[in-house]
Amino acid sequence: MAAWFGGEHEKHPGVCIYASIFDGEWGEPRKVADGRQVGGTSVACWNPVLFKVADGPLMLYYKVGAEIASWQTFMKLSDDGGLTWSPARHLGGGIEGPVKNKPVMIDGTLICPSSTEPDWQNWLVYFSLSNDLGRSWELIGPLNDPRDFQAIQPTLFCHTGGRLQALCRTRSGCIAQIWSEDNGRTWSSMEATSLPNPNSGIDGVTLADGCHLLVYNHTRKGRSPLNVAISTDGVSWQAARTLEAGPGEYSYPAVIQGADGRVHITYTHNRKTIAWRCLDPGVL
Repeated sequence: MAAWFGGEHEKHPGVCIYASIFDGEWGEPRKVADGRQVGGTSVACWNPVLFKVADGPLMLYYKVGAEIASWQTFMKLSDDGGLTWSPARHLGGGIEGPVKNKPVMIDGTLICPSSTEPDWQNWLVYFSLSNDLGRSWELIGPLNDPRDFQAIQPTLFCHTGGRLQALCRTRSGCIAQIWSEDNGRTWSSMEATSLPNPNSGIDGVTLADGCHLLVYNHTRKGRSPLNVAISTDGVSWQAARTLEAGPGEYSYPAVIQGADGRVHITYTHNRKTIAWRCLDPGVL
């Protein structure tokens, strides 16, 4: 399943959350959430995040707000693979839940990569932890000093020995990283990696074989090309595939590994449509 926000343009009150289910081919997109408010007015929706709980529901998180600084988080659940959804539930404040990239679950704790953008000079990384599938939350952070890194939208990798790594989008021309040794409760200081970043979203996944896969724009300016890199340790990254290299904007990737072992990647294609790529990690 893929989900995205769509409509006339970003911030338009008619922008809603749409989704499509893949069953040999992609089904017709359906509206699965909107920003309808009490009283009938509508507010723009943003940044849907899907997460399948093992032996549990499919979760959909999304943001509602006229501006990023006023985002509120909502959640829906599906017990039938996204065919039907529960009523939307408001999570409370604006930080709870994932902001762009999917969570990971460790020992029953949902660890959601979060961030806020209260203004242009204060991009802050957080993590939201929940032990009850999103009914209550513990907030960790902020985890960066905006004087050093304006950072948002972390993506998580699971390493051996219970270590977690988060790579973050920044305005510093590079991807930044932080590490945790205790399942996301405390984190190291943020530092730069060798990977470029043009202030564009990234996403990654730890594969079943323990390797880590990252989808990102390997450039300091613009949003082309869109690339895939592989790492065994989260430190040294090797180029694995170029998904897009021509002129245009290819951005905001999302990536998972399916039950069949294949890697599924979606991303925005020139801010007009959603593109999907399916890769065999054995030949990357």
